[in-house]
Amino acid sequence: MKPIKVAIAGAGSGYTPGMLLTLLNSKEINVEEIRLYDNDSERNQDMEVIINFILEKGNYDVKMVRTEDPEVAFKGIDFVFSQIRAGQMKMRELDEKIPLKYGLVGQETCGLGGFAYGLRSMKGFLELVSYIEKYAPDAWILNYTNPESIVSESVRRAYPNMKIVNACDMTIGIEEIVSKSFGYDRSNWIVDYYGLNHFGWYKSIYDTEAGKDIMPDIIEKIINEGLDTEGYEESWKVTYENMTKLAKNFPTNIPNNYLEYYLYPNMMVEQSDINYTRANTIMDSRLKKIKETVKQIKENPNLESIDYQSDSHGQYIVDIATSILYNKNDRFMLIVPNRGAIPNVRFDATVEVPCHVNAKGVEPIRLGYNIPDFHKGLMEAQVAAEKLLVDAHFENSYQKALEAFTLNQTVPNADVAKKVLDEMIEANGDYWVELK
Repeated sequence: MKPIKVAIAGAGSGYTPGMLLTLLNSKEINVEEIRLYDNDSERNQDMEVIINFILEKGNYDVKMVRTEDPEVAFKGIDFVFSQIRAGQMKMRELDEKIPLKYGLVGQETCGLGGFAYGLRSMKGFLELVSYIEKYAPDAWILNYTNPESIVSESVRRAYPNMKIVNACDMTIGIEEIVSKSFGYDRSNWIVDYYGLNHFGWYKSIYDTEAGKDIMPDIIEKIINEGLDTEGYEESWKVTYENMTKLAKNFPTNIPNNYLEYYLYPNMMVEQSDINYTRANTIMDSRLKKIKETVKQIKENPNLESIDYQSDSHGQYIVDIATSILYNKNDRFMLIVPNRGAIPNVRFDATVEVPCHVNAKGVEPIRLGYNIPDFHKGLMEAQVAAEKLLVDAHFENSYQKALEAFTLNQTVPNADVAKKVLDEMIEANGDYWVELK
């Protein structure tokens, strides 16, 4: 196997240990060097302690470099796994709490919080891509940075020739809880899905063992039995319980769970606590765990193990890298330019559909059918709002930002859209481009 070098951009993330364990334990990838890159030196140093521990205890013969210098991070690299979060959890907390103050959905990637994050992500991610273009123009960027549709659209405009794969593991999460709840083996599934990132529907789930589409059976079970949420965090339990309502009211397709924010924004506001949002949960769990683990490692020289393991989040992106390396042409759900993949959705939309991945990159699978008007209408409005937001970034346009905020489907009127936009401009400062 050809040895490869991998950089993790946004290495201070709590997802990094699981992602790297998956990579290190892969039987198909030979990693010779890992580079941890983060513009927050404290977070990067903490992760260096954890990854060094993993490498030593696992007897992995892998070089590890921790750096805040993009040239050191990316020069000569083969893959960049990106999971940056511009503004970190402090800004995510504002993304969630500012809209809630106005009675609107407060969420990381959906609603106006998602648009605020999108404006930050475009600025931060495009800077990252400029470094990669300069120091590693032939590297593959495997991107987990949210909001994926907005980030993907911005890269397509600014760096159309970059080798980038935009991936989201939410469909994997949905399929895992469905298979766990009802006793299926999802390795037997061929799924047909369409939509935007965090905004889509399953068309069918063909089970090769059963020899048929089992999606109607699954919908019936979700409605009548509900999903098994044992072991999930409280917020995710509520999310998957809400899928029962989605399935009851719209029983023709299995929805992406994030559609709850667009179809039932009133319910989502009622279920939210403005004083303690999802960002606060993560600060008190995933981020706290990093600090506690670093402390354990430093204080106990005889420590044998830490509470990190491989996970589906890491497996998905490692499987994509493997498919590129060995031209496997495996099938994944990815975020791509539409270009006719969904025939009756605008050609220039950024959509999420099944794709094959090989040594050349991503090849979307054309669906070959028109999607229902209900789904098309929802998608077209969301696509237009996202494109206006990307326009606002590149044109430094306050007007385009206001139009994007007003068109967002979680927003009831332009008055409240303007109030939230103006407050978010103040809150985000230099994280956004200047809007004039």
